[in-house]
Amino acid sequence: MRILVLSVSAGAGHVRAAQSICAAGEAVPGLELIHLDVLDLVSDGFRKFYGSAYIKLVEKAPQLWAYLYERTDHPPSSSWLDSARRHIERLNTRRLDAEIARVVPDAIVCTHFLPAELLSRRIAGGQPTPPVWINVTDFDVHGLWLQPHIAGYCVATEEVAVRLAARGIPEQQIHVTGIAIMPQFANPPARATAAAELGLDPERPTLLLMSGGAGVGGIDRLAEQVALAFPAVQIVALAGRNADLLRRLGEVAARHPGRVYPQGFTSTIERVMAAADLAITKPGGLTTSECLAMRLPMIVVSPIPGQEERNADTLLEAGCALKAVDSAALVYKIRRLLDDPARLARMRECQGQLARPQAAGAIVDLLRAAP
Repeated sequence: MRILVLSVSAGAGHVRAAQSICAAGEAVPGLELIHLDVLDLVSDGFRKFYGSAYIKLVEKAPQLWAYLYERTDHPPSSSWLDSARRHIERLNTRRLDAEIARVVPDAIVCTHFLPAELLSRRIAGGQPTPPVWINVTDFDVHGLWLQPHIAGYCVATEEVAVRLAARGIPEQQIHVTGIAIMPQFANPPARATAAAELGLDPERPTLLLMSGGAGVGGIDRLAEQVALAFPAVQIVALAGRNADLLRRLGEVAARHPGRVYPQGFTSTIERVMAAADLAITKPGGLTTSECLAMRLPMIVVSPIPGQEERNADTLLEAGCALKAVDSAALVYKIRRLLDDPARLARMRECQGQLARPQAAGAIVDLLRAAP
């Protein structure tokens, strides 16, 4: 059996989910998984628009992104925005048909709504297409994920499943698998082992500051403030692929030797999480799913309007996280949690409600079992 996994590199999470599904299928005899980033098949201009422009938009103009998010959730049939978007996508993704013909998959799973929409349109046009599945990569469901002709939806929670059904998706097509994360999250290393790998003292409280794979956010300033407020705490700060942010974090580390540990992009984030007591993070779907799998309590900061705000709502309601609206609130809430180990323990227990460390394997199993 051959499965084609389609992602879009607009933010790191969709790609990580696709990679996770492929990793989960590696050990399955007779199964081949092939990952394609749809933005590798389009023009440079469209790639820049869909990828880097998205990052700039959510960082520099979050309220505009909030407007677009709401506007496209329930677009009117005559929406100029929807018509323009479809026209641009159609012109720039024609190579996808050629890739499907080359790979000849038995099934396709999408971790972003763009390829799902393109494939739905392909099926509506009468082109032979294998069953198309979707893994929704947030604790929410936006209207762009809803497409006709989809074989199945893999979602994060029962609530998302109910909301999908309320929007007209047949219940038998909805599966609560969780958001796909790497299989190693099901078997994390011991804290002492992970701490030793990072050069940390396993006996000292350790905070993990994350900004996402693209390195969005001013975590260098947060690292400075937290280091000043908590002299006994170790801080691991992730810069993702943002070289400038990594440099700035290095300057913070130089001012706080032995206490701030900058890290660039890592493909073994579970080993970093295993060494931490508390994560300060933006509430992206993949990152928070990874924290849940690791039973790592969170303080969420700077959610992107729309999907990340709704992710945060889910985490707060379940008791898995706190939210800090500014740096003063962040310092206050870190102090409350570090002074109350019992509350941290309760948060870890609550995370069991949402944690699905084997989601990627569950998705692979569904596709293999489907007729």
